[in-house]
Amino acid sequence: MKNKIKYLLSLVVTFAAFGSVSAGELTVATVNNGHMIVMQELTKHFEEDNPGITVNWVTLDEGTLRQRVTTDITTKGGQFDIMTIGMYEAPIWGAKDWLEVLDFDSSYDVDDILPAMRGGLSANGNLYAAPFYGESSMIMYRKDLVANAGMSIPDNPTWGHIVDVVDAIHDPDNGVYGICVRGKPGWGENMAFITTVANSFGARWFDENWKPQLDTAAWHHAVSFYVDLLSTYGPPGSEANSWNQIMPLFNEGKCGMWIDATISASFLTNPEISKVHDQVAYAQSPVAVTNRGANWLWAWALAVPAGTQQKDDAIKFVQWATSKEYIELVAENKGWGNIPTGTRTSTYENQNFLNAANFADAELKAILSANPENSTQDPTPYVGVQFAAIPEFQAIGQAVGQHISEALAGQTTVEKALAAAQKAADREMKKGGYY
Repeated sequence: MKNKIKYLLSLVVTFAAFGSVSAGELTVATVNNGHMIVMQELTKHFEEDNPGITVNWVTLDEGTLRQRVTTDITTKGGQFDIMTIGMYEAPIWGAKDWLEVLDFDSSYDVDDILPAMRGGLSANGNLYAAPFYGESSMIMYRKDLVANAGMSIPDNPTWGHIVDVVDAIHDPDNGVYGICVRGKPGWGENMAFITTVANSFGARWFDENWKPQLDTAAWHHAVSFYVDLLSTYGPPGSEANSWNQIMPLFNEGKCGMWIDATISASFLTNPEISKVHDQVAYAQSPVAVTNRGANWLWAWALAVPAGTQQKDDAIKFVQWATSKEYIELVAENKGWGNIPTGTRTSTYENQNFLNAANFADAELKAILSANPENSTQDPTPYVGVQFAAIPEFQAIGQAVGQHISEALAGQTTVEKALAAAQKAADREMKKGGYY
């Protein structure tokens, strides 16, 4: 009887093990951005070419995605076979051996990936995430409104000039707000934009001894400027707006200017979704006392967590979704103006793309000008433009983003918000053993 019980228990364990993972079934965690939605639509082509592999999707907003994948990778939860992560996570997680090294076959042409993207997604010489699309940030504006106001916007204008332009085109009585920028709290939400503003004002996250610098004059000037600008010329409720909220506002003609991800341009110029598609122009990001760190550098990339039981199939999917052939597939189905950009040199050498994308030159110029290793006026011990590439930054960025969002909403002052932010950052850095 005892042996029979052991045998039955072994069967239960065996069946449970087989039931926990379906061979050939991939689960992908991704962000609910337009290019990812297209990837889901086109995945049928991958499945047709790879019989036996099916792809399931978990699609989340940026903040929730970051929380879910971070929890899953740190607890070894195993919920996902492929994760959408960025330049912050890839090198940190890769160095900890939490991600599989991506060794693609020669057809992939890894040398075609833009050096900035490849470098930002690597650690110790290994590629740990493949860029699905890459971006910097730039000014996107209604050229008709600016021209009617008798003004112009050069590359890297001063923030003072931007205020003059925004003031001239601000017309809320007719549903047009001078500027739309991120206000939703989060290290990759409002803090992505605010950090570039702070950088250009001469601020930095930490000094050379890792002491937080959020209570300095440069941060006070930058955040006060941001709050005043958006409170005066932004749409109501800006403290809740991120990319997914601002993009349709601009496309409806409600934003005179938007400073955000370069990848946005392909949506703003799409006549199927944008009422102002033929009135969008571009310029490099504004500066104050320095142009260092005035525009961010980011890639949404696909990575395979270490320990997945679907490693080979997962890497095969990542190679497909970030290949030249995938870009051509999107072009065939959606048009060259709607392809995922910012990843490959060959994209910017393709005349079909250049003919379809009036933003191509501005986008590439922004990406190539972003320098994560020299992004502040004063020296720092960290790498990163709109973030500091240390594990503690995620918690710090979240806390600071929340305090600044509260200041934007009028729930506190800038002075109190930055004082609270400094305390939160100091607490995390002490806990991390930096001093």
